[in-house]
Amino acid sequence: MAESFRAHISQPSNAITKNFFVPSPRYQTKAFIQALRNIIVDNKINLFIPTGEEIFYAAMERNELPCAVFSESITKLNQLHSKWSFVISAMANDLPAPETMLIRSKDDLFHAYAQWRELVLKPVYSRFASQTMILPPLKLALSTLKFDPAIPWVAQGYTSGKHYSTYSICHHGHITAHAAYPATFKIGLGTVVAFQHIEHPAMFKWVKTFVEKNKFTGQIGFDFIEKADGQLVALECNPRTTSGAHLLASNPKFTEAFYNPHQQCATPINHRPLMLAIGMLIHGLPAALQKKQFKTWLETFLSSDDVILDYKDPRPALLQFRRFFTLLSISWKNRISPFEARTFDVEWNGDEKRG
Repeated sequence: MAESFRAHISQPSNAITKNFFVPSPRYQTKAFIQALRNIIVDNKINLFIPTGEEIFYAAMERNELPCAVFSESITKLNQLHSKWSFVISAMANDLPAPETMLIRSKDDLFHAYAQWRELVLKPVYSRFASQTMILPPLKLALSTLKFDPAIPWVAQGYTSGKHYSTYSICHHGHITAHAAYPATFKIGLGTVVAFQHIEHPAMFKWVKTFVEKNKFTGQIGFDFIEKADGQLVALECNPRTTSGAHLLASNPKFTEAFYNPHQQCATPINHRPLMLAIGMLIHGLPAALQKKQFKTWLETFLSSDDVILDYKDPRPALLQFRRFFTLLSISWKNRISPFEARTFDVEWNGDEKRG
């Protein structure tokens, strides 16, 4: 495992043969690629699987890496990561997505508010819905958006319904592993902290159609809303690892899904609920109390297994608090929130400058 975050949760795991610290993909891209190259050569690696947004930097320089990279081209990744071009891609394939408008100026924003009585605003490049504004008053939107051409936003017509997420592993448009789960308990509006696989044929059909049309290779996740009439609307795409991977860990075919392009689609075989216990306590519980969903939260918490806690591999759970102190240090040094510090060193926001 190669990481630019020193105190990552997997670092003390006995499942990891070797750990390597690498430079920041975002701020030291050339040094990051060189470090990866050295690791690959020295350890005779034949498949590199990016997990977070470092995938964009690895894809950009994939010709410099002397092994297979489980990733799409940077052009296709960027198209899917962008909240604007993803919607265009979905609609081009006749797949439902929210009506969307690109916001670059005040006039664009005024036009969006004239178009929709209820809307959602989000940066074109963002993650975990950290800056998403749902039904914001125009005055708040005007004070929040800086109308910087380098930081475009999108406006979307507001859609109500049940939230779901998916995670899939794909080879040239063929899905070799797939999981789907309700997004009930989250950190803010984004990161899901409780997972239980559901069989949802319509959602699988949407994903299958999209990855086939785009001949996609790699890991990909989608966020959906299911409207009251049953129609699915895809809100956004994450062309990388997502939390759905936790659900597939119970299937022995999960690993093979990465390197066998002909494997039949593997799905979770253990439907027991899973959770990030710390996330459920710190974020899920306050939100549940606010929404008067404490009973649902308690039932979920008591019936779910923590994905970090493993009695055969206890150190990640015992040492996970080191991560919080590291995040606080990054937050303090860079004057950002601890939430933003989680991806500070790997974020991709379009055409990043590379050092």
